[in-house]
Amino acid sequence: MASITASFTSLSCSLKPNQAFNRVSKLGSVSLSTSGKIFPSLRMQPGSFRVSCAAKPETVEKVIKIVREQLALTDESEVAGHSKFAQLGADSLDTVEIVMGLEEEFGISVEEETAQAILTVQDAADLIEKLIENKCD
Repeated sequence: MASITASFTSLSCSLKPNQAFNRVSKLGSVSLSTSGKIFPSLRMQPGSFRVSCAAKPETVEKVIKIVREQLALTDESEVAGHSKFAQLGADSLDTVEIVMGLEEEFGISVEEETAQAILTVQDAADLIEKLIENKCD
């Protein structure tokens, strides 16, 4: 799964209980599971719409393993998708080494500007899946 960002001038979208699909201008359809919940009025910044999907659990687990190895964390140390590298004790050099480990493990290449935007385990996992998906296209 990947994160999709799109910009356009107008958006018309309504959510109703049990409605599975909503049409969005120039994007085709976006699948939304409401699980019977009623959503209040949605407000967005003019000209922008974003859909985000979390990375596969196995990707997150591989990232956690690499982070643990690079930072020499014990098994008792809590590391999860929301864990920030800085809070785990990583400095800038550690972060570079984590990214290098991810590149090697997943066979990807991460641009320097993109690497600087990775703050959490989940950020890394989401980026990995996006890069792998782009590689296959």
